[in-house]
Amino acid sequence: MNIRFVTKTLHAYIDYPVALSLTAMPFLLGLGKTNPAALWLSVVTGVAAFFLTILTDHETGLIRVLPYSLHLNVDRLVGFVFVAAPFALGFQGLDAWYYWANGITVLLVTFVLNTSDSNRSGLVAA
Repeated sequence: MNIRFVTKTLHAYIDYPVALSLTAMPFLLGLGKTNPAALWLSVVTGVAAFFLTILTDHETGLIRVLPYSLHLNVDRLVGFVFVAAPFALGFQGLDAWYYWANGITVLLVTFVLNTSDSNRSGLVAA
């Protein structure tokens, strides 16, 4: 079984639920107890992800002006920021684990699980 199963199409379809989750989950989980940024970093990222998806040239993009490779690189940057945020901003407990889990998941999806075509196009713009 090939572990690279996240195609450009699959990625496009999971973008909207991920953006919604990044916006809603901090409120549902009560993030922000160790630092208000733990709440708002995810919310702002979710809103930005929603607009990035709308503007990306893929199956679910509504105004397809940004290349998928740029989208993929922005996702990767978010993954690195989410992994580093608890250290840089002093998040603890659930606040920290939320960002580490999301950051590692994004990095896993964008670097390991993407199909080789998606990975190659994502590295061109890097």
